[in-house]
Amino acid sequence: RRYLQGEVLDKQLGYWLQQLADAPVLLALPTDRPRPAMQTYRGRTIEVTFEPQLSEQLSAFARRHEATPFMVLLSVFNVLLSRYSGQHDIVVGSPIANRHHAGLEPLIGMFVNTLALRSYVNSTQTFAELLTQVRNATLDASKHQDLPFEHLVDRLGVVRSMAHSPLFQVMFNLENTPKTRLGAGGLVMQTVNTHREVAKFDLSLNIEQLGQVLTAQWEFNTDLFDATTIERMVGHFEQLLRQALAHPVTRIADMPLLSAKERQVLLVDWNDSAVAYPEPYTLNRLFEQQVQRSRERTAVVFEGQSLTYQALNARANQLAHRLREQGVGPDSVVGLCIERSIEMVVGLLGILKAGGAYLPLDPAYPRDRLAFMLDDAKPVLLLTQQQLLQALPAEGLACFCLDSQWGELAAYDLADPLPLNLPQHLAYVIYTSGSTGRPKGVAIDHRGIVNRLRWMQQAYGLQPADRVLQKTPFSFDVSVWEFFWPLCEGAALVVAKPQGHQDPQYLSELIAAQGITTLHFVPPMLDAFLQVADGRQCPSLRQVMCSGQALAWATQQRFFEQFADVELHNLYGPTEASVDVSFWQCRPSAQPVSVPIGRPIANIQLYIVDAQFNPVPVGVAGELCIAGVGLARGYLHRPALSADRFVPNPFAEPGARMYRTGDLARFLADGNIEYLGRNDHQVKIRGFRIELGEIEARLQKFPGVREAAVLAGEDRQQSGTRLVAYVVSEQGIDVQAMREHLAQTLPDYMVPAAYIQLDALPLSPNGKLDRKALPAPEAALLAQQPYVAPGTGTERKLVAI
Repeated sequence: RRYLQGEVLDKQLGYWLQQLADAPVLLALPTDRPRPAMQTYRGRTIEVTFEPQLSEQLSAFARRHEATPFMVLLSVFNVLLSRYSGQHDIVVGSPIANRHHAGLEPLIGMFVNTLALRSYVNSTQTFAELLTQVRNATLDASKHQDLPFEHLVDRLGVVRSMAHSPLFQVMFNLENTPKTRLGAGGLVMQTVNTHREVAKFDLSLNIEQLGQVLTAQWEFNTDLFDATTIERMVGHFEQLLRQALAHPVTRIADMPLLSAKERQVLLVDWNDSAVAYPEPYTLNRLFEQQVQRSRERTAVVFEGQSLTYQALNARANQLAHRLREQGVGPDSVVGLCIERSIEMVVGLLGILKAGGAYLPLDPAYPRDRLAFMLDDAKPVLLLTQQQLLQALPAEGLACFCLDSQWGELAAYDLADPLPLNLPQHLAYVIYTSGSTGRPKGVAIDHRGIVNRLRWMQQAYGLQPADRVLQKTPFSFDVSVWEFFWPLCEGAALVVAKPQGHQDPQYLSELIAAQGITTLHFVPPMLDAFLQVADGRQCPSLRQVMCSGQALAWATQQRFFEQFADVELHNLYGPTEASVDVSFWQCRPSAQPVSVPIGRPIANIQLYIVDAQFNPVPVGVAGELCIAGVGLARGYLHRPALSADRFVPNPFAEPGARMYRTGDLARFLADGNIEYLGRNDHQVKIRGFRIELGEIEARLQKFPGVREAAVLAGEDRQQSGTRLVAYVVSEQGIDVQAMREHLAQTLPDYMVPAAYIQLDALPLSPNGKLDRKALPAPEAALLAQQPYVAPGTGTERKLVAI
């Protein structure tokens, strides 16, 4: 007791304070269930005995590398934990006998201390290099083992949590002391293993090496893990151990984690989505074929107006012939800036029939953003409406107004033009937010979107009596199937009024009045819709599609409470992949769980990989990658960016591509996929994809701003996601002026709700922005909006109320 004080204590404490400085608070192993707010310590143990040959190999390997079996096994365990968690900074607890003084050997009592062993698992280093690091760390820790663990925790000032243990949540131990036979007075004693239903940590690996017998006991918390998950982990540990012993100079990134059987399931069996559809067509050819079958049926309805299939086709044909005269043909881009209307539908079909690809330009976008898109895409001409023409930055660009100039088309042929475009030609170009401050145009061909529509019909089966609501802004890719799925299947397309997609009460009334059977919501809008509508008000509704953002379990449950007889489908897909690439039919659940995004649609393959493009095991998070028919051609006029995101597919024939989504996901045990969020700083708000870097780039152009960062956070009062801007400025920030500056170039959903001035942005040790250290905004800041005085009698009455 007198030994551990003064200089000795200072030396011991100094070592550990330095060794564990800025250590991660939590090892985020993928769990089967969310971590409870308080540990229960409910557990189970799985025991595995390895073949004797492996124990012999382990001992011989350790001797060759001047290490102990403990060090080798701990190194393998660290690789496993790193590959499972995606973390490189790993802290593992390990017990130590703490009887290194001769005077302690004969004493009866509990002297065991706990060491926190920290390792840095660099995927580019070899296993042998990691072993050297672990050996040194273990030896140093043993030299400083006298400091009681509880004293270390107190001095480190670790933030304590009832949900997990401090410093580490995983324990490792190796017992290789020969067991002695105990007996007294003729009484023989032997050890009996008991099955404890207790887990002291999230996960504990206790290995016994007795002679040629190597036994591993995996103790795990049953609130977090299923037994099947741990059994998979056991297999992966053995796989890594065998690889390490046989090939120690292999890079850690290249050490195989999966067995051949697992690779077959993940890469092949769960991607067996091949469907032989009829000869691929273009969107316009599919529509024209449907016209032959549904001439007198209603094709499109808008605000009291309607057109039959024959009439809609005739108008689109007249426009197509005019566009052909003006040079529109395969792969040429035609801008379409128009409010939601029947003219919008005619414009879309006319462009496609002429052989071109349409470029949607939302009239609500700022003039500067529209100017950039027109300059970047370089359309052949622009279709619009008279009331929008003056506000458009279309100098030097041929324009045609589909309302005021329609009379000029009367002389054009009503018959279908001779088709010029083929499945490999462009169908549309949609611009998404760009991380460098420049929006990027995604170029989609007919082959991908036609495959998508044929799968959708096969899965959800529209009938001629169905009525589909088109309400999504046509600059959002969901609108593509809203327009063309019903028109290719003989159903009626009902077009909502401009801005009607933001009015839940209007939508509820429109669904009832028009007998809508099918429509789409982004999750936040579905939430708003459920506040005003239920199954009694919308009796015609039979299926709702949800996509664009993660669907919350609570929203799903509310939906089924109010629409018990309506199907809810959760779809997933980026703009770069012909709308949706996976599907899941929702079903009520008694327990709060995430809503999966399901399995790949027809002729699509989905892979979940780590940073080195190795497939990750079931349950482990990785980047979701997409391959197959639905991929975009790339980004318009951006070959370098296209090459960065559309990469060679290592799991297919040479020349095949896959798209790196930047989304985190994991396979569930049944082969369905769970979406986990973004792996970069891209977010979605109201279904619109936003690159925070684009907003930051615009903020830095505001006078006096030196640095800027933008985060997306949950606003609990508004039940949604809000953007918060952090600004380092040479002068005080004028929030209203900053908002007006951003509104000149960004859509309203990209203008932050709150602005916080900082003296400096927080940086991580490597000099990068530490986004986690940015302060959370106060509720008052999120509610901050410029005051606008009431301007009408009705507004004054509302304000008085």
